Amino acid sequence: MELIIFIGLQGSGKSTFYRTYLAATHEHVSKDVLGHNKNPNRRQLQLIESALQAQHSVAVDNTNPTIEVRRPLVELGRQYGAIITGYYFEADLKQSLERNRQRSGKAKVPDVALYTTFKKLEPPSYAEGFDKLYSVRITGSTHFEINEWAGYEFIPPESQPSRHQQVSPPIETPGQHPVEQNDA
Repeated sequence: MELIIFIGLQGSGKSTFYRTYLAATHEHVSKDVLGHNKNPNRRQLQLIESALQAQHSVAVDNTNPTIEVRRPLVELGRQYGAIITGYYFEADLKQSLERNRQRSGKAKVPDVALYTTFKKLEPPSYAEGFDKLYSVRITGSTHFEINEWAGYEFIPPESQPSRHQQVSPPIETPGQHPVEQNDA
């Protein structure tokens, strides 16, 4: 069982990445689909907890820009023994603004939302409690370059990848995920 936490700007490809690689194996939790919920943070945690209680893997598809925002997600995943995986969508403000401008309806957010998220965006670290971290760069409308995290911190030697090594996407074919499932 896995809890995936997406980290990145609006328009950075998070939802497309979910649909491309994770839809067959992970429940989708996003504040974007909660409507006008009075307490979206509480409702999000309830949905994640429900999935984890049922031993289902779940992907949290929000910006999750700060350590403070990610902390309760990581803690909840730990409580249920989930493998905590983070995907950091590299911040390219110009590209995200352009992709956002191509959206319509509620999917399109005001530019100021992207600027605000960009200012708050903190790259993830293993110190937060992540078991695995990846960086993601969108290279086309549905193509992604996924690398093991080689971020801005010390990585334990046993999990240290070669710098900027290209790895296969975490999903080889629909319905498969390389993370071993924890049946406990």
